Amino acid sequence: MANQVLFHFLVPLFCGAISQPIRYSIPEELAKGSPVGNLAQDLGLSVQELPARNLRVSAEDYFSVSAESGDLLVSGRIDREKICGKKAECALEFESVTENPMNIFHVIVAIQDINDNAPHFFGKSIELEICESALPGVKFPLDSARDADVGSNSMKMYTLSPNSHFSLSTKESPDGDKYPELLLEKLLDREHQSSHHLILTAIDGGDPPLSSTTQIWIKVTDANDNAPVFSQDVYKASLRENMPLGTFVLQVTATDQDENVNGEITYAFLNGPASANLVFSLNPNTGAITTNGTLDFEEKSRYMLGVEARDGGVHTAHCNVQIEILDENDNVPEVTFMSFSNQVPEDSVLGTVIALIKVRDKDSGQNGLVTCHIQEELPFKLQPTSKNYYKLVIDRALNREQTSEYNVTITATDRGKPSLSSKTRVTVHITDVNDNAPVFHQASYLVHVAENNPPGASIAQVSASDPDLGSNGQVSYSIIASDLDPKALLSFVSVNQDRGVVFAQRAFDHEQLRSFQLTLQARDQGSPALSANVSMRVLVGDLNDNAPRVLYPTLEPDGSALFDMVPRAAEPGYLVTKVVAVDADSGHNAWLSYHVLQASDPGLFSLGLRTGEVRTARALGDRDSARQRLLVAVRDGGQPPLSATATLHLIFADSLQEVLPDLRDDPLPPDPQSELQFYLVVALALISVLFLLAVILAIALRLRHSSSSSVWGCFQSEVMVPPNYSDGTLSYSYNLCTAPTGKAEFNALTCNDQLNSGQDILFGDSAGALFPLCNSSESASHQQAPPNTDWRFSQAQRPGTSGSQNGDETGTWPNNQFETEMLQAMILASASEAADGSSTLGGGAGTMGLSARYGPQFTLQHVPDYRQNVYIPGSNATLTNAAGKRDGKAPAGGNGNKKKSGKKEKK
Repeated sequence: MANQVLFHFLVPLFCGAISQPIRYSIPEELAKGSPVGNLAQDLGLSVQELPARNLRVSAEDYFSVSAESGDLLVSGRIDREKICGKKAECALEFESVTENPMNIFHVIVAIQDINDNAPHFFGKSIELEICESALPGVKFPLDSARDADVGSNSMKMYTLSPNSHFSLSTKESPDGDKYPELLLEKLLDREHQSSHHLILTAIDGGDPPLSSTTQIWIKVTDANDNAPVFSQDVYKASLRENMPLGTFVLQVTATDQDENVNGEITYAFLNGPASANLVFSLNPNTGAITTNGTLDFEEKSRYMLGVEARDGGVHTAHCNVQIEILDENDNVPEVTFMSFSNQVPEDSVLGTVIALIKVRDKDSGQNGLVTCHIQEELPFKLQPTSKNYYKLVIDRALNREQTSEYNVTITATDRGKPSLSSKTRVTVHITDVNDNAPVFHQASYLVHVAENNPPGASIAQVSASDPDLGSNGQVSYSIIASDLDPKALLSFVSVNQDRGVVFAQRAFDHEQLRSFQLTLQARDQGSPALSANVSMRVLVGDLNDNAPRVLYPTLEPDGSALFDMVPRAAEPGYLVTKVVAVDADSGHNAWLSYHVLQASDPGLFSLGLRTGEVRTARALGDRDSARQRLLVAVRDGGQPPLSATATLHLIFADSLQEVLPDLRDDPLPPDPQSELQFYLVVALALISVLFLLAVILAIALRLRHSSSSSVWGCFQSEVMVPPNYSDGTLSYSYNLCTAPTGKAEFNALTCNDQLNSGQDILFGDSAGALFPLCNSSESASHQQAPPNTDWRFSQAQRPGTSGSQNGDETGTWPNNQFETEMLQAMILASASEAADGSSTLGGGAGTMGLSARYGPQFTLQHVPDYRQNVYIPGSNATLTNAAGKRDGKAPAGGNGNKKKSGKKEKK
């Protein structure tokens, strides 16, 4: 059978072929290759269509179709007697099949009998015993001759060789067979002639006729006057097939008027077909006929038996027994696939023909009528097309991913009682087409990757499945889009096209790239290819890979450190300075804490754990050193933590003169480190003396304030620094007087309330000495008073990560990453403004208005810049030396009163 899917049938043509079969008539025993008729022309096919239509016939043992001319040719021996036996009409019925589209046509070829079989007798001779007392007119049945031909070619007549005692008569049986009888014409005389030899000739009706002969040997016996006589000449009986052995059929009865031995009758079958003698048996004494073999209606439906009754002498009688075999439903239907395709694509359209099926039942009548059906749950159905033909077609859509094969059971059931059925099972395999796109196992992917990952490491894996088979289900992966620069994408990530593993091509840095988005595609290898996309967000996690960076205090470009000045009368809790640091990391890795590693006097100062604020823990004692050193460590919250250190130099003094050395001579070249301590002691002593002189002079001026002496006029001259700071919050006034010796002395200082008491603004003379513009320890009435600590801002007003949000000394970390990042941005903005001098004090290009009195050489380069630690409410800006920035110089200071501790000064 051709393994292909059968498509559309031309049903009208097909039905027409069933209703009007094509008929041919040929004589039997035609030579092989003899033409029967032009089948293609009778089917309406042209010679050019034959190769494409593939015309063929089902009776391949007898016929074939010429591919060139379309003629129906004899391909095997056609023996009518072998095919049809004694049937009066003989025909071969078969189907012719065409493809593209497929059609089936019924063809009937009638087989005409020719006189190719001569009559023949079963025996070589016939032997008879006839009593001499037999009267003329007595008939003696003779064995009949058999002729396989039918019609006019069958047995026609018998002839007997000439003699004076016998003649021949011919009789015909109910089934049309002719048998001879020997007729006694005159009395026999055994003494005169004890035997007779005759020749019996059988002649058929063919042209030319054929004949055969047999010898008749007649023995004349002594007289037995009466012959047996049957009760009837023909006995009839009906018997169902498949009856068991020994089943009684009928009984023949003959009588003889003779007595004794001459009246004893025995029965026997006449010589006939051997099949009859094998199927039935005859009781020689009773004449009862029983079955002796299997009766099959499909093999033979009727038997004609000849029975002879013989007395004890030589007299015989003959009768015929006709037995009809009745059909039983003993044959199951047979299913034959004329064409079948077991490979069906899953996208086949409805109605596609998968198989052409023929059913057959050897039984007759209702027992031979067959219906077919298949399972209801299958996506197929059977469509009857013609007598005993069905098409198996697709009834519902196929899906290989749900069911890859179907076991189809075709059940054929006849209409007998009880009915018989047969089942034929075939497997239909559903072939795959690319009808399923890949499906990712997740709707989206969120990947967390720690920074500093090794290049080439796997960071994630995507997976998609495709239920199709082979290349239709083979999935490859690729990156089709990203929020990264397309040119830089390949340097960041790649994906394994077979396994979907995503690799990092480089080490990620959380501080440079915190997250990025990828769009990955899974594509199968079908034609056309199907694909699916999925988004992947990669979050780069922070590691503690950045140590804290100290913004204040910082070292000067020459490596010297700054110092902060603290009033001697500072009470416990006085804010001395503040260590400002930032960390480029995020989250807990950037949560800074401040610790004192080393202190000259551990109990004198306290350090805010989270704020970095340095405050006095107790009042300064007489035995305490005026100069203190704190080594502060700034640690982050990472694991393991990273840290940085800052050194704070703190000097207790009420005025700058207490700590200023004699600056009239040029400073000596730097001495070795071993002499540094000596010069520090000398400087502190000088500063103390100058401070005391300034205090005494200020008190004296106050006592004589009411007089209008011109001597003190210079001290009463008031120089105002214009309050032109960015938002006008830092305004102040002061009294200033100069001495001819080149030293600067303060008489009376007055600071506005807006200037915080803890922040001293310093000036310098031409020699570079530092002194305060405003002494925070003096009140508005020029009386010495304790420092006021109420100026400090609240914790919410302090910028940078070092400030606490709720005033708690331990600090509280922001609630989420957004607040953390905003806080870091504020710190960096403050540091940036402090570095580029965005906020300045007025009064000229870095002179703070002092060059008018002390000369153009007195600029802010001599004044420590305390503006980095001067906080302005509502702003995160710090004050810087803009002039120093413009001149390419670093500011002189950051927070409070400072001096370069690394300088040596001449006494």
